[in-house]
Amino acid sequence: MKKIYFLKTCDTCRRILKEIPTENFILQEIKTEPITVKQLEEMQDLTNSYESLFSKRSKKYAAMGLKSQELSELDYKQLILEEYTFLKRPVIIVEDNIFIGNAKKTVDALKEFLNLSSV
Repeated sequence: MKKIYFLKTCDTCRRILKEIPTENFILQEIKTEPITVKQLEEMQDLTNSYESLFSKRSKKYAAMGLKSQELSELDYKQLILEEYTFLKRPVIIVEDNIFIGNAKKTVDALKEFLNLSSV
């Protein structure tokens, strides 16, 4: 499976999608098509952690006072399912490999995996 979970209003997501060939990927815009429990569990199976899928940069993270709380894996799962902005984006799945977020290291690893090193 080749799938990309992204937010179309996110400039960084749009930039990354322009940098890689997306024609063989299923694209899911998470605001208009929210992720399901099954999809999130599939992502967690590849990472073994809901926390790794959780964006602590979300404006709601600070607004809800979550920084001062100790969150469990189930808390992270529930928060991601309740609020799409809590999913670290983009999440790109290529077969059994998952690339989470927009860090340069992550994007470079994705490009290398896709043999796009020269892009």
